[in-house]
Amino acid sequence: MFTYETADQKEVRRFRIAQFNGRMATVKSGESTVTGFVRSVLEQESCIPPRWTITIIPNAPKDEPKPLRPASRARPFAEDYF
Repeated sequence: MFTYETADQKEVRRFRIAQFNGRMATVKSGESTVTGFVRSVLEQESCIPPRWTITIIPNAPKDEPKPLRPASRARPFAEDYF
């Protein structure tokens, strides 16, 4: 799990919407980028200005799909007329 802390209300709203709709969210923190499902959005009530702690369950990166077969060897249609 990845824990992220922020004071940006717009960012928190985006994470809450992603959590409610079951969509993945992406966070850029320094040099690292994490994409995954939002597990929780918790407000720290003792802080002024308010801060939130967001917990994300990262997804494993997807492998690039391999082509099913080699590219077509057919000539382009325009070459038939020249």
